[in-house]
This record gives sequence, C-alpha cells and structure tokens, in this order.
Amino acid sequence: MRRMPPLNLPTLRALAGVPAPEASFESLRGFGRREILRGGAALAAFALLSRTPVARASAWPAAADSPFTLGVASGDPDATSVVLWTRLAPDPLAGGGMGPTPVPVRWEVATDPAMNDVVRSGEEIASAEDAHSVHATVQGLVPDRWYWYRFIVNGVASPIGRTRTFPDPRVVAQRLRFALTSCQDWQAGLYTAWRDISEQDLDCVLHVGDYIYEGGISRQAIRQHHGGEIFTLEEYRNRHALYRSDPWLQRAHALFPFIVTWDDHEVDNNYANDVQEQNAPREAFLERRANGYRAYYEHMPLRREAKPVGPDMNLYRFFDFGRLARLSVLDTRQFRTDQPCGDLLRVPCAGVFDPSATMTGAEQERWLLRNLLLSRARWNVIAQQVMMMQMNYAAGISADQQLFIMDVWDGYFEARRRILEWIARYRIRNTIVLAGDIHSAWAGDLKPDFDRPESPIVGSEFVCTSVSSGFQTDLVGLVTLGIPGNPHIKYFNGLQRGYTLCDVTPQAWTSHFRVASTTSDVFAPVTTARSFVVQHGVPGLVPA
Repeated sequence: MRRMPPLNLPTLRALAGVPAPEASFESLRGFGRREILRGGAALAAFALLSRTPVARASAWPAAADSPFTLGVASGDPDATSVVLWTRLAPDPLAGGGMGPTPVPVRWEVATDPAMNDVVRSGEEIASAEDAHSVHATVQGLVPDRWYWYRFIVNGVASPIGRTRTFPDPRVVAQRLRFALTSCQDWQAGLYTAWRDISEQDLDCVLHVGDYIYEGGISRQAIRQHHGGEIFTLEEYRNRHALYRSDPWLQRAHALFPFIVTWDDHEVDNNYANDVQEQNAPREAFLERRANGYRAYYEHMPLRREAKPVGPDMNLYRFFDFGRLARLSVLDTRQFRTDQPCGDLLRVPCAGVFDPSATMTGAEQERWLLRNLLLSRARWNVIAQQVMMMQMNYAAGISADQQLFIMDVWDGYFEARRRILEWIARYRIRNTIVLAGDIHSAWAGDLKPDFDRPESPIVGSEFVCTSVSSGFQTDLVGLVTLGIPGNPHIKYFNGLQRGYTLCDVTPQAWTSHFRVASTTSDVFAPVTTARSFVVQHGVPGLVPA
C-alpha cells in the first residue's frame, strides 16, 4: 500500500462533489527511535528466551561466522510432507559470500528436539544459481504431528527448527490455530509482533504479502535499509537477507511452518501484472519482476514446483487442514489487469465496472471457484492480499457519492461480484476471507451487492494490521466517519501494529486482533484489542 498525498476534508469533499467547511486530519508521524536488539539487548533477549518452554524447541539464530546466518524455516505442509529451507550465507548482506561452488547440504528430521530419533534424512546441492538456498521436500511423514529438523554443512550444524504435518484430509481436526501477518517494513518499526507470535502455541503462520519493501533509505527510520531502491537480482537477494537477519522473524520461522504469498512490495509498489507503478517500459519491468520473483523463491520455504521461470511463478495453491479447513491461497498481483482510474483513492470510473477487469486472471478465478465447489471442509478460507469488502470512503461526507481505493477489490467490482455470487449460488459454507496490505485491522461481512441491505451475507473477512508498516493517520478520521455508511464493516483499527490470531474449531472461527503498544521497543506488550467470532452455519461475524 502506497502512502497517499495528505488528505483533508475540503479535498475529499471536492472529490465527492460536496462543499463543506474546512477541517483536516492528523498527518502520519515518522519513526525516530534507536534500533534495538544489538549488542547487550540481543544477549538479554537470548537470556530471556532460554528460560521459556518454547525456546527449547529451537536454537537461537546462528553465529555470524556460520553459513546459517539467515536461520532455518519450513513451509507448505500437507499430511505427509513439508518443505525445509535454509540459505548458506556467511556474508548475507553482500551477496552471501559463498562463491560459485555448489555445496552439498545434509538435512535430518527427527521426532525429538534433541535430534536423537532421526526418521528422515537426505542431501541437497546448494548452488550459486539459487543463491545457495535449499528447498528440501521431506516425504513419508506421519500426519498431524510435530517434527524437528536441522541442516549440516562440512560438519557445521544449523539451528534446530520445528515443524509439523497437517491432519489427514479425511479427519475432522478439532483445532487449528495460526497467525495471519503482512506488511513488515524494516524501516517503519521493530518486529514486536514477531516476538509475540513466537511466544504463541500455533500450528502455522500465514503471511499474505509485503515480506520485504523495495524502497530506498529513509533517514528518519528507526532502522534503515542498506542501499537505495532495488532493481537487480543481487539487490533483491540482499534486501531479503536484511529482513531475514531479524532474530525474531528467524525465530518464528524456526518454530512454525509458514504458508506464504506475496503482494506488491516484493517487486514494486502497486504493480499490476506487467505494469510498473511508474510506467517503466514493459520489458524492463518484466526483468525487474523476474529478479524479485527469483529472490522471493530463494528465501521462502516453497516447493520446487514454485520455482520461477523468468518473470513467471506459480504461487496459488491450496492446503487442507484435515476436513476442518481448506485454505485457498491466491496471487492477486501477477495476473491482474491494471488498476482503473489510477491506484489510489478515486471516484469510480467506468473501468471499475468492466466485466473483463480481473484481480486473479481467468484461470486462477476458475481454479478458485472449482476449489470452493469441491471442498468438503467445514471452513472454506480464501487467503489473499488486499481487502475484499467494500469501503466507501465518501460515506461519512455524502450519502450520494463514492470514493474507493482502486488497488483493492473495490477497483474490480465485477470480479468480486462473480466470486461472491458463486459462493451464494452454490451455498459454499462458512466462507472466510483473509487479507493484509492496508496496514490496519478490519473485520466485516461479505455480500454480493454491498449497496443493497437485503443482499445476503455469504462470508466474513478479517484483515490483519501490519507487523510494522504505518497506516496513513489522516485517513483514520475519514474511515471513522464512513463506517456508519458501510454497515457490513464491524471493526477498524488504523493506529496500531500487530497481527491476527485465528482460532478455528468445528463449531466456530474466532479471530483475535493482537496489537503492540509500540514498535520502537521489541519487548513492548502485545494485547488483544478486539475479538470476533463466526459460528458454524450462521452467516456473519459478531463480537467474541
């Protein structure tokens, strides 16, 4: 999500065609405090964590002279397999430091944290072509159980990670608990949310985009990027390595399997398919996109089938947590048509209602609809990047006007309507949509036609706030004014950073909006601001 120019009521009323007296909203504050987790703070963190039960499940990040400086991770679990990841990088912020030579890497999977009962092992070749990253798919595991794993190179062992398999698809599991996260701008704040996530009892983590940010150095930042805006493959690799160097993010990766998808900042802000934000030549942008996609694959625990070919990468896929939940993970960047009427807050133009406009592309849309139709799961989850529920920002100014952000589903009316009408027509039960991107927390209900009160509720949506990226605070007042005119929206919080903790049982889906008191202190308290529940078979969310 790009920061928009400062907004005030005269500007907004002019956009909506409504005269009004002058008023303005508070501007976005910058961050300016010192970076933590260096020197003594890091040692204090280690001492604190070594006393907690969860600390014994995984080692602290590797020493700086180890090839495992970026830690270990796992992801894309199913009932009998999981992907294990690491990247050999003794000099992570300067290309990795491994040179051109391929390196054999042994991996081991055990049923105990001491790695005494090794049940699977193998060897992968870490090559310079893939930045010496390793993506080992471990097969033949037992459903619904925890495992521990490590990598070994030339007698040097990595930190020990923990992962799990999902329940058998034929079994109605009794509980799923995961963290929904997005938008972790390195420069905007410390990863207080990741510290809290690593203290939770979770089955997995779902990251829905903006894992890195591509921009240059902000001099007022709490901690800074190394270098300017990134374009080349080496620059994208170094930026991923910088973000991966955070010990709390490493810790969360080592504790839980991740399911990931990207949004825009993994390549370029608000890009759409082959259209760059600044309208660079198509071929130049596709080269940049290829670099961004390649570095993303190299740093994520993804299966080999996801490895990109040039500027193309297959990232949409689904996961079954037994028969409790089916999680359809979308890619709403690579295949979308360009945003209509620009990509920021606009009065809707004709392009908003164009039936050929698409967020997912025709093939992915058909895949999603078929996936929903064939699902036997209790909860049908659509995990994707941008907010799906309608938000008319003019609703608090004029009952007759509309203002929408064009980069979200509000800019693609017909594509959204097709999906929500399909859910209504085929009675897809217990539909939950998850999103991020907008740096604020939202909860609301989904309807095929948001402008008709009698339109049925066909699902509910939870939008997580950002891990660290700031929301534009001059929009907070505008949203607050507009919520009564958007009655399907039940909750908004644009002032606090954090994540969403989701508790799922056969009877109910509960989402807890976890927020940090500050992101300038990684040890700051994280509390639950609000919780909402959707009961099985009862459309609509209510306060928990």
